[in-house]
Amino acid sequence: MKAVFLCFLVATLYTASAVPVNQEFLANDFKYPRYISFPDGDGKPHTVDLEQEVDVALLEEINRNPANNLYLLFTRRNPSSAQTLIINNENSIRNSNFNRNHPTVVIVHGWLSNQQTDINPTIRNAYLGQGETNVIVLDWRRLALSDYVTAANGVPAVGRGLGQFINFLSSVTGANLNTFHLVGFSLGAHLVGNAGRELRGRVARVTALDPAGPLWNLNRNRVSSDDGVYVEAIHTDGGYTVGGLGIGRNVANADFYPNGGISMPGCLTNICNHNNAWRYFASTVTRNHLVANLCLTSLQVSTDSCRGRQFPMGNADLRKSGRGMFRVNTRRNYPF
Repeated sequence: MKAVFLCFLVATLYTASAVPVNQEFLANDFKYPRYISFPDGDGKPHTVDLEQEVDVALLEEINRNPANNLYLLFTRRNPSSAQTLIINNENSIRNSNFNRNHPTVVIVHGWLSNQQTDINPTIRNAYLGQGETNVIVLDWRRLALSDYVTAANGVPAVGRGLGQFINFLSSVTGANLNTFHLVGFSLGAHLVGNAGRELRGRVARVTALDPAGPLWNLNRNRVSSDDGVYVEAIHTDGGYTVGGLGIGRNVANADFYPNGGISMPGCLTNICNHNNAWRYFASTVTRNHLVANLCLTSLQVSTDSCRGRQFPMGNADLRKSGRGMFRVNTRRNYPF
């Protein structure tokens, strides 16, 4: 009966709109119940129906205007007051504080979030506290504030838009793609993957922070190791367990599993586990002190028996040598 319903839903959506709705999103890959609890950017849980009909009109709009989002620039000259960069508007770029000689970090939030959500100022301040950096916050709330299924379906289009924006920014300023680092959390992790794909994998680094699991485990549009020169993922709420909010399997060149990647010390909920991904990452930007061991198997990750070479989690120097599966252990109260 469920399979018949899904086939009917897909057929209906294709008939109603020219926008292709990815059947992989609707297949639900048999890992989650129909109704799950998924947090917004403030950590408040919301009930999600994974079989909900998508908002076709919104998806049509997103596909027509994939770059219709806010790109907010912060630098040490304007650390807390954003300058808005606009695609196809050279003056918005030339009149800003963007400096092609500095590295550029793009931060992308997750579902039911916006530019004010904690992940953005936390990672922004971490980078600006370390040195001269162009920090760009992508606010994609137009789609992110829709229901989860619709937002998931629109992520690839917004990702393409981000890739097109970066290409425009590079062409105007002369900034090389090997100076760009894309950082995304949850649904935003798949979004930056699609942005890197739009740039044909030429962006220097893509960081996927606990990439969302529901509707993504078997999805060809999820973040992958081909999306950048170096792609890393930090898994903190593995999706192969019941109720996990993230993907609990390898998706990148380097996949890090803090504390085994399922349950974080000091956390009692999936929401806490999930959000720790960006908290851990921000901490590595500031101190670069979390050391991971290379693992040969998933069993070694889960049993804390990895004895391979050690690498710091969150270190861009891993592009050449640090590839594989890693476990890092943290203190119970870390990073709070």
